[in-house]
Amino acid sequence: MIAARPFWETTALKDMSREQWESLCDGCALCCLHKLEDEDTAEVYYTDVHCRYMDTSDCSCTVYTERNKKVPHCVWLTPEQASEFKWLPDTCAYRLLAEGRPLESWHPLVSGDPESVHAAGISIRGKGVPDNQVAEEDWEDHIIWKA
Repeated sequence: MIAARPFWETTALKDMSREQWESLCDGCALCCLHKLEDEDTAEVYYTDVHCRYMDTSDCSCTVYTERNKKVPHCVWLTPEQASEFKWLPDTCAYRLLAEGRPLESWHPLVSGDPESVHAAGISIRGKGVPDNQVAEEDWEDHIIWKA
């Protein structure tokens, strides 16, 4: 008997149910880090400054359902934007699938363990500083990598 392939290998992002789409999030919270873009080169730099509503103990948004009201510039990822996900980390499931690449072995959908992303050292669990504790003009001092 042949095992069924998982939904993320057989379903296009645009055809996923809301539940399937949401389950692609590995819980790393890297998308909640503030990024800086070089205006001359369009290069994107990640800082260790995260949204003030990020709970780094479990990498969750404390205002998830209200995030666009509380943080108007918060990006709500949708399947229609998939081709624009270049700014997401190259480990992000949304970006990986949009680029036709497989999920990482530590992704909770693959490992079956929601803690695997943290055990792999991918998440911001226990890291970073809230954006209300660092002046925006100082974010450049907090750059941790280039996308």
